[in-house]
Amino acid sequence: MITVHHLNHSRSQRIIWLCEEIGVDFEIVTYQRDPVTNLAPPELEQIHPLGKSPVITDGDHTIIESGAIIDYLLRHYGGGQFLPATDSNDHEQYLQWLHYGESGAVLPLMLKLYTSKLPDGGEALKPRINDELTRHLGYIEKSLEGVNWFVGNTFSGADVQLSFIAEIAPMMYSVDKLPNLMAFRNRCHERPAYQRAIAKTDFYAYGPKN
Repeated sequence: MITVHHLNHSRSQRIIWLCEEIGVDFEIVTYQRDPVTNLAPPELEQIHPLGKSPVITDGDHTIIESGAIIDYLLRHYGGGQFLPATDSNDHEQYLQWLHYGESGAVLPLMLKLYTSKLPDGGEALKPRINDELTRHLGYIEKSLEGVNWFVGNTFSGADVQLSFIAEIAPMMYSVDKLPNLMAFRNRCHERPAYQRAIAKTDFYAYGPKN
């Protein structure tokens, strides 16, 4: 059985969601952030040396990194769902979006989050970070023009990956400039599997807004 090692208020929420989407049997082991540092507890290091979430275990396999986990789950348990055919152009687009979600897209968001905790708010880096935020979020916003989903206008693992970008972007950027991305976020939140995932975990700070 798949075990999702889930850290509260983290990217592992989307892995639980994907498990619900594909209907795989899984269990959740939940870890709580340190109330002072907001970091993952040392218990996660017993699962993988990096001590990060998401991480899943499946028999003898321990897999980290959201993109690798999504790829593993869809290849082994997806039954052809949410994964374009490997010989299609959509598959190439899918791979780009899947990896982009945890590379180019998330970097300026994380930089803004981390520098905001510095005494001066990372003043010297602000112009560069804001420029990168505008560049990347603008690219994502434009890519959603006239479509519901990122690859072939069909829901895929890439949308699961990019959902976290949509969920945290409002913390750091004007949502008035991101109507397509916010509509995408809402479509993700409305999916029945997403709702089931939310119901199985503690309060998720970036989930549906009532």
